[in-house]
Amino acid sequence: MTPLDLLLEPLQYEFMGRALLATGIAAAVCALLSCWLVLIGWSLMGDAVSHAVLPGVVLAYIVGAPFALGAIVFGLIAVTAIGAIRSTSRVKEDAAIGIVFTTLFALGLVLISVTPSQTDLTHIIFGNVLGVTTADLLQIAVLAAIAGVAVLVKRRDLTLFAFDPTHARAIGLNPRLLGALLLGLLALTAVVALQVVGVILVVAMLIIPGATAYLLTDRFGRMLVIAPTLAVLCSAVGIYASYWLDAASGGLVVLAQGAAFVLVYLFGPRHGLLGRIRGRRRAEA
Repeated sequence: MTPLDLLLEPLQYEFMGRALLATGIAAAVCALLSCWLVLIGWSLMGDAVSHAVLPGVVLAYIVGAPFALGAIVFGLIAVTAIGAIRSTSRVKEDAAIGIVFTTLFALGLVLISVTPSQTDLTHIIFGNVLGVTTADLLQIAVLAAIAGVAVLVKRRDLTLFAFDPTHARAIGLNPRLLGALLLGLLALTAVVALQVVGVILVVAMLIIPGATAYLLTDRFGRMLVIAPTLAVLCSAVGIYASYWLDAASGGLVVLAQGAAFVLVYLFGPRHGLLGRIRGRRRAEA
């Protein structure tokens, strides 16, 4: 079998084409947002919001509302609850995040268990990218476009908010509003990626690409190019690997992203571990 056969054979199946497209779109928009999450240090918040949206998605299914609406509402509920616990008690932020996201995630699991449905709602937890329909693909594309355009249009304000919120306030921006915008986009992006990797692994797609790009460049503009590019390549590797290995697609997509991070962490030209060791030895020589 030639390398061309390895690439073309999976595409004989329509569901594989949809899976590649859906995963690529979700990976690109998650990677864009991950650049800001990594800069601000909101990895834990990303974890919290991506899990906390589960009951919102299930409730939206029950009442027939758009999944994104339920996700955004519960994303904001989670953020508000975390802020309230942190500011009105002795509990620190990391503990407040753990309390809120595990409680809301558990609520989502309970709702799934008691909701009669012809749809297998456990796909929300583990993802089912090979089962993406044309309608699902359209929803993923529309939500990703909304999130991607919003992020790119507000990129300057969000970047200033990430680096120096005090300066942002001094020039008339509202850091609280920008933070809320970022969290709303985080909830929306989580919905985009739910179909691909599920609630449990969505945080990986929201953190790993940005962290990988952060080790490759010191310029934020380049991060916004490197992160989505790497994420889309890794998503293709993961989907193809799932076809040939007959293994979980979402897990392999995340594993591919994790492997890319490990390679960059070890061999990155400026910030890789081996490069830094060599530089230190040269300085000491």
